[in-house]
Amino acid sequence: MIRPGKVLLLLGAIAALVAAGALVVALAVWIGKPGVPGQTILEIDFERGIVAQLPDDPVTKIASSGSLPLRDVIEAIERAEGDKRVVGLFARIGAGDYGMATTQELRDAILAFRKAGKPALAFAETFGEFGPGNRGYYLATAFDEVWLQPSGDIGLIGVEMWSPFIKGTLEKLAVVPRMDHRYEYKNAMNLFTESAMTPPHREAMQAIADGWFEQLVAGIAAGRKLPEAEVRALIHRGPFLGDEAVKARLVDGLGYRDEVVAKFKAKLTGKPSLVWLPAYLEAAGRPHDRGKKIALIYGVGGVSRGRSSFDPLMQDQTMGSDTVTAAFRAAVADEKVKAILFRVDSPGGSYVASDAIWREVVLARKAGKPVIVSMGDVAGSGGYFVAMAADKIVAQPGTITGSIGVLGGKMLTSALWEKGGVSWDAVRQGDRAGMFSSGQDFSPEEWQRFQAWLDRVYTDFTGKVAEGRKLPLDKVQEIAKGRIWTGADAKRIGLVDELGGVREALALARRAAGLTPDEAIELAEFPPPRGMFGALFGGEDRSSEPAVRIELRALETLRALERVAAQASAADGEAALRMAVVPEGR
Repeated sequence: MIRPGKVLLLLGAIAALVAAGALVVALAVWIGKPGVPGQTILEIDFERGIVAQLPDDPVTKIASSGSLPLRDVIEAIERAEGDKRVVGLFARIGAGDYGMATTQELRDAILAFRKAGKPALAFAETFGEFGPGNRGYYLATAFDEVWLQPSGDIGLIGVEMWSPFIKGTLEKLAVVPRMDHRYEYKNAMNLFTESAMTPPHREAMQAIADGWFEQLVAGIAAGRKLPEAEVRALIHRGPFLGDEAVKARLVDGLGYRDEVVAKFKAKLTGKPSLVWLPAYLEAAGRPHDRGKKIALIYGVGGVSRGRSSFDPLMQDQTMGSDTVTAAFRAAVADEKVKAILFRVDSPGGSYVASDAIWREVVLARKAGKPVIVSMGDVAGSGGYFVAMAADKIVAQPGTITGSIGVLGGKMLTSALWEKGGVSWDAVRQGDRAGMFSSGQDFSPEEWQRFQAWLDRVYTDFTGKVAEGRKLPLDKVQEIAKGRIWTGADAKRIGLVDELGGVREALALARRAAGLTPDEAIELAEFPPPRGMFGALFGGEDRSSEPAVRIELRALETLRALERVAAQASAADGEAALRMAVVPEGR
């Protein structure tokens, strides 16, 4: 039998050893950590893909190791703006495997970098190899120069938005959708009930396509110093072969990567080195790492009850109400938090889960913590619901938002099972026990209850929009009806306050918190990253035991040391990491 005193002594000895090990590892990292070269060209590979948030678990990080978190990219570029060691920016761009709003957020960061007086050059093997490359080229036009591989093309061909319909498939399978919605613009239901776009569906989608087209035209015209009318004509003539793109002034020249890099370096003084973005951010540090605290809370993916999760196989992320509401409560309880930045990128989901998050936004404001929402590519339906109570909402012109409405129902599958020779039987107690069963249709009374549910949700949604946005209810009901809007149109009709990205949202958060525009801030993520220990063994790091806290620090330090070793083996960050790039056509 082990005596309690010996157990405590053993634990104390382990704690001391772990603390000593952590100190040694931390010292090794501090001594061996590479610095930023005196003349650095920050290098980014946008073809690796950009993700709204990298979930905090080991399996996901391995599965998503080729992607760059949007925050890392934006903050590295912002850090480089004021870093005298960084003399330029070189980026590889392709077709653009990210949304319109993300593209605009990246463009804003590049333009701010150039405004600081530093050159930026974009290189592409091709902008869409026998395919569209609109968004990739749109991003490239934010750079001072655009270079194209001689064998490359520019798939600048305009905007096309497809909607699938499986009504015919369901009919062949003898599956009957029994659904309804509020109201005619809530077009997600059309997937199951229509064979083509309804007039309201087409109207809303055409408005998005028109808005994106004009945003592309304006951005390309400004970046390439061409009249907008000429850009429109070029798009109608696309795509362009390499030499045609040069003649049309869409690119500055043709060349292979080594030739373009050599030309770029020759324009700069000294002998600058290319430094890969993650390595630069690790060495230089984030721009908002100390000062007055502003909480950063992510709401990414479909809204659901429970904890936030990520499916690495399907690359599908969910915004769990338990995780997000707990993050808000923690931020409110933290006396150092002066404001909350809520980053939302979600197509919607559970009404109940959305309502739970909405309530925490309201409570945060009542507690004196201003809430500023920054919208990503999509913040519609439940994604708008969680945002609408904020002090201010910021969206990119290309953000898809709105979709203030509701839909629901079930699929009747009994005929499908009969075709396969499968029969079902059941016992019930309760007049409406089978209301949600796929084996029977709604009764008239059940359908009436279902309609009452739709009405209740829609009334609640529109009423809270009116309250949060300080709009007359009749105006909200006019612009709602389930319709989606671009961020630009949403600002015009009062659903958002400002156009821009995280930088603009942070400026509003500073102002709301009573901070000066240049006052130092710490942008602290809530919930905080769990680190290696929490990710591997589950749960969040809530331990107050000194031995465990020391162990966590040691493990985190080891992880940092592993990163340093990986960077050292990649030389100057050019060759090794580029081998993992996913080819075109993904």
